[in-house]
Amino acid sequence: MTDRPTPGRFEGREHRLPVRVYYEDTDFTGLVYHANYVRYFERGRSDCLRLMGIGHAELLDGDQPMAFVVSKMDLRFLKPARIDDELVVRTHYDAAKGPRLLISQTISRGEDDLCQADVEVVCIHMDGRPRRPTKALLEKIGPWLAPGTTG
Repeated sequence: MTDRPTPGRFEGREHRLPVRVYYEDTDFTGLVYHANYVRYFERGRSDCLRLMGIGHAELLDGDQPMAFVVSKMDLRFLKPARIDDELVVRTHYDAAKGPRLLISQTISRGEDDLCQADVEVVCIHMDGRPRRPTKALLEKIGPWLAPGTTG
């Protein structure tokens, strides 16, 4: 047994990251503060990449360091989460189009979807200019994308 945080797991193309709602995640009503859903989604995307074999250090190494930035996020709040809830952040890396990665995410509690997000991230040079992901990066992400969605 190890004392390492879990990066979640894959079920097919879907990455699943369990999270618990703590007091610090809630507002004065005891409900999850709306901005914290964005934090949960970020953890889901990051741990999904980590399980694909893509870590932040790898992106920054080499002669052409790169990063991902969120360029667009469409959120739909469906039901509230509460303190002590056990949630699952579900992440699908749907498509790679030039420098963009299209991602769909859902936070659920049991069978109930609580929040959904459509996210566009852009691969950039460290000076902020867009760039295409490297071939090696696309090879790692490729198996998790829907067939025929790279280009």
